[in-house]
Amino acid sequence: MRTITNRHFCNFFLFFTFLAIFPTISISFDTLTATQSIQSNQTLVSQGDVFELGFFTLDRPGEWYVGIWYKNIPQKTYVWVANRDNPLSDSSGIFKVENRNLVLLDQEQNPVWSSNITTAGDNNPVAQLLDTGNLVLREANSENGGGTNHYLWQSFDYPTDTLLPDMKLGWDLNTGFNRFLTAWRSTGDPSTGDFSFKLDYHGFPEIFLWDKQRIDYRSGPWNGVRFSGVPEMKPLDYINFNFVTNQDEVYYSFSITNKNIFSRLMVTPTGDLQRLTWIPDTEQWNPFWYAPKDQCDNYRECGPYGICDNNASPVCKCPRGFSPRNQQAWNLRDGSGGCVRKTDLDCSKDKFLHLPNMKLPESTTSYVDRNMNIKDCEALCARNCSCTAFAYVDIRNGGKGCVIWTGELIDMRQYSSGGGQDLFVRLAASDLGDGGNTTALIVGITVGAGVLLLGLIAFVKEYSSESKSEELELPLFDFETLAAATDNFSDENKLGQGGFGSVYMGTLVEGQQIAVKRLSKNSGQGVEEFKNEVRLIARLQHRNLVRLVGCCVEMDEKMLIYEYMAHRSLDSVLFNKARSSMLTWQRRFNIICGIARGLLYLHQDSRFRIIHRDLKASNILLDRDLNPKISDFGMARIFGGDQTEMNTKRVVGTYGYMSPEYAMDGLFSTKSDVFSFGVLVLEVVSGKKNRGFYHSNSELNLLGHAWRLWKEGNGLELIDSAAGESYNANEVLRCIHVGLLCVQERAEDRPSMSTVVLMLNSEAATMAHPKTPGFCLGRNTLETDSSTSKQDESCTVNQVTVTMLDAR
Repeated sequence: MRTITNRHFCNFFLFFTFLAIFPTISISFDTLTATQSIQSNQTLVSQGDVFELGFFTLDRPGEWYVGIWYKNIPQKTYVWVANRDNPLSDSSGIFKVENRNLVLLDQEQNPVWSSNITTAGDNNPVAQLLDTGNLVLREANSENGGGTNHYLWQSFDYPTDTLLPDMKLGWDLNTGFNRFLTAWRSTGDPSTGDFSFKLDYHGFPEIFLWDKQRIDYRSGPWNGVRFSGVPEMKPLDYINFNFVTNQDEVYYSFSITNKNIFSRLMVTPTGDLQRLTWIPDTEQWNPFWYAPKDQCDNYRECGPYGICDNNASPVCKCPRGFSPRNQQAWNLRDGSGGCVRKTDLDCSKDKFLHLPNMKLPESTTSYVDRNMNIKDCEALCARNCSCTAFAYVDIRNGGKGCVIWTGELIDMRQYSSGGGQDLFVRLAASDLGDGGNTTALIVGITVGAGVLLLGLIAFVKEYSSESKSEELELPLFDFETLAAATDNFSDENKLGQGGFGSVYMGTLVEGQQIAVKRLSKNSGQGVEEFKNEVRLIARLQHRNLVRLVGCCVEMDEKMLIYEYMAHRSLDSVLFNKARSSMLTWQRRFNIICGIARGLLYLHQDSRFRIIHRDLKASNILLDRDLNPKISDFGMARIFGGDQTEMNTKRVVGTYGYMSPEYAMDGLFSTKSDVFSFGVLVLEVVSGKKNRGFYHSNSELNLLGHAWRLWKEGNGLELIDSAAGESYNANEVLRCIHVGLLCVQERAEDRPSMSTVVLMLNSEAATMAHPKTPGFCLGRNTLETDSSTSKQDESCTVNQVTVTMLDAR
C-alpha cells in the first residue's frame, strides 16, 4: 500500500509542477469531447498549429472572453469571440460540450453563452478547432472531411468583426440566415459596435457598410470579376475572390492559395473596412486595401443621377442631359441634391448615353436576368418606359446578362481606366444628339466661370508651366457678399489670425455658415500661400480634409471660403482648460485616427503626393461632431509619383512640429509630416503643447518627457486628466507608442502613414521599439513658456534660415 501511495503522490506532484511551469496548456490537441472542458489555463490548438482557442482578457478589469486567435503570430490577433456581449467577471469560467451544445459557464455553473442547437441527433458530439479558424460541433463518428453539411454548428456562421478565408459573408436563402461582420466597440472592447458590413441579396446583390441605421459605403454589385465599386480587387497569385448567387444562397468569400500567407477582412471600431495580409518575411500585418477611401466612397455623395469623380474638382458632376437640382448648393460644392433631367423623356424616341468605367448605381431594387444578351437588354429597357438605365451582369468574355434600373440612379461614381464597368443611361434624344457613345460629363459649376478666369488669369499663367491642363473650378464670391456675411469683417466674427491674415465666421443669405480666410494685404508671402492653397485643396476630397467652397479675387482682396467648423481648431479645445473636458478619450482617439487617415490620403491616395509641411493643432479643425479635418495648405508641396524627398532653402513651418532634418537641412518628405503627426498624437494624449511645455522636474520638452515616461514603464502618466477616467489603457499606450515611433530622430526609422493607420486600428500590428525622439532638447534660457494662442502663433516661421535654427 505504501508503494502505491508514494507512486500516486509522485504523479500528482509532477502534474502540478508541470502546471506551475506551463500555466497554459493545450488539451486533446484540436478536439474537445463531452468528457472534457477548457479552463483559463488551457487552450485548443488546431491540427496544423494555425489557430488557438481559449480564454483571454484585454484591459477592462473583470471581463473575460472565450475566443480564437492566430497561434504563431507574435501579438495576439483575435478573429472570433464567443461571448462578446456577455463577458465573464473573472477567469474561473468553463468551456465545454454539454447537452449537444457548446457552452460557457461561470464559476457558479450559470450559462454565459451557448451554441443554442435545438435539433435532435447524436447525444455525444465533439467540438473541433480547424486550421481554417472554424470552430465546429460535429457528430463524434463523423470525420473532419465530412464537410460543412455534417456540422451541427460552426463559428463561421456567427462571425464577429473578421472574415477569414473560406468564410461566407451573406445569406442562406432556405433558412433566411444572414452572416455579417460587426465591429468591436473599441480596440479593447470586443462587444458589438456601431459598424456592420452586410450583404443585401435583393436585386443585383451588393454589400453595405452601416453605421447603426445609416449607410456609409457600398461595394457596388459583383460583375463577375470584382465588385464594381472596388477597382483594386484584381486577381492575385495567392488570393481568389468568390461570389456565389443561386436559389439556395448568396454570399461573398475569398480563399488563399499560399499557406504561408494569412489574410483577413475586418471592420474596425472606427468604421473602416480593412484587408490585412501577414507575410512571414515582414513579420507584420500589411494593409492591402481599405474603404471608405475618399469623398466619392461616401454613400450618396452626389445625390440622384449625380456622378462622383475623385479626379475632378469639384467631385460631383451631372451627366450629359442633366443639370444640378440646386444650383446654389452645387456652386458651394454640396452635390447631395443631385441632378435633374434637362428634357423630359419620350419613351418611343429616347436613346442611351454610354458611360464607361462606372461604379453601378445602387442595385438592390434593380431587375436582373443573368442569361440575356446586351442587345436584348437594351431592347427590353427601351420598351419599358420606366427603365432609366441598364448594364451587363457579368463583364467577362465581352459581357453577359442584363440588369435594369427603373428608378433614380443613386451613388454613381466614375473611375479612370481599369475600374468600374459600362453603364447605359436613358436620355432624351435631343439631349444626346449625334454623340450616342459620348462619355463627356458636364461639370455642374458654371456660374461665375468667366469672371473667375478674368480675376485669376495671372494666377493661371504663372502656374501654366507646372500643369497647362490644370483649371481652377471654384465658385467665385464677390466682396460685397462676403462683407455682408461677416458683418463687414467685424472683430466679433473673427475666428483667428495668423501670418497670412485673419479668418472670419460668416452666414450667407440662404443661411449656410462659412469661414472666410482673408489674405492680409501686407503679407508678401501670403500671395504665394493663397495660390498654392487654391491649386491644391480645390482638388483634394476626403472626409478628414476641410472643404473649400469658393474664393474671392477682387482688386487687392484675396479670400478663400471654407465650410464652417463648429468647434473651430483643435488647439482651441485641447489646450483650453474650460473646453478640454469635451475631449473624452474616445473622442481623442477618433481625432488621432481621423488625422492619420487624412494624412494617408495626402501621402498616398490623392491625385498627387502632397506634403503638408505645417501640420499642427491649430491647423486641425473640428466639426460639430468633433471629427477632425486637416486645413491650411498654403505651405504644402506636390511630389512626383516616384519622388521621395525634396530640399528647400526656405524652411516654413512651426517650431515644435518641425522634423530635425527639415529644420536643420531643409530636407522634407512624407516622413517630415509623420514627425509632425507624432507630435500631434502626444499633444492630444497629454493635453500639453510640445513647444512651451516642460516637466517641472526636468529640462525636457513634451517629446522628451513622453520618451522618459515610456522607458520607465509609466506611459499612462502622460494622459490628460481632462480625458476622464474611462479610457482603454492599451489604446492609450498604443497611441503613445505610435507617437514616439513617428517622432524618432532619423526619418528612415519613422513609419509610413499606411503603417500608422494599421497600428492605430489593430492590437495585433507589430510595433518596433521607438528610438530617441528628435529635438529632445533642454529648455533654452532665452525662451519663455507659451501659454496663449497668440504666443503659439508667433512660433510659426514663414521663412527661417538654417543659421537661425543653428543659433537656437
